[in-house]
Amino acid sequence: MKRLLIVCVFLMSTGLLFAQQSEVGDPNPEMLGIDAAQQLLKEISVDKFEHDGFWRSTMSSDDGYTTARLFSGSPAAKESIPDEEGMDIPDKYVLGAKVDFLRRGYSSFTIYPLRPIPIEGITKTVSLWIAGRNFNHEIKLLLEDFFGRYYELYLGRLNFQGWKKLTVAIPPQAEDGVNGVVQRNYHYNNQMGIKIIGFRIDCDPMEAYGSYYIYFDDLRAVTDLFAENNRDADDMVDGW
Repeated sequence: MKRLLIVCVFLMSTGLLFAQQSEVGDPNPEMLGIDAAQQLLKEISVDKFEHDGFWRSTMSSDDGYTTARLFSGSPAAKESIPDEEGMDIPDKYVLGAKVDFLRRGYSSFTIYPLRPIPIEGITKTVSLWIAGRNFNHEIKLLLEDFFGRYYELYLGRLNFQGWKKLTVAIPPQAEDGVNGVVQRNYHYNNQMGIKIIGFRIDCDPMEAYGSYYIYFDDLRAVTDLFAENNRDADDMVDGW
């Protein structure tokens, strides 16, 4: 009789323990989707390459010389941004860069704006239309984070014909708010985001000879604008 009573008490306590664990482990329905509720993702235009002289190109004078200028044209497959429809934003030109190599070898050249281009909000991805002329060269995105640190992100290889949209995801910052590509610091809610400082093309030494042409159009970003649209209107501005 005692054994039966002990077994019953053990089973009742075990079942109560499992019930408590299940109750603690079950997610609260009110908490589901809280991350999604605090995001406002939008695709925005960063630069359409419409301003002559704003973008420059450079490379080592030991390897060759390069020039950049605007040309009329546009990728046929490019889709417009819905929020820009009816705004009559100029979109007539593309940026072209020409490289004349002096010798074959490992070399690179950079396409850069006269000043860094900030992207509002927390950037998730950056995309760009490129005509790479089917060379084995590689292109990297150059950016600056919240702390002014420089990063290079691999966009892709230029071994394709015609126009192609290349996209790179921006790595999320570490939980400590210091390491990684930091876009926001918890001390300052009125300052956030990254800045585009250019693109670098690393040339395949087997194809780094003669002349090389490359074209760019429609630099865009998918960014989270939730914090931008929910700032305190009466907050103070630092930097004085």
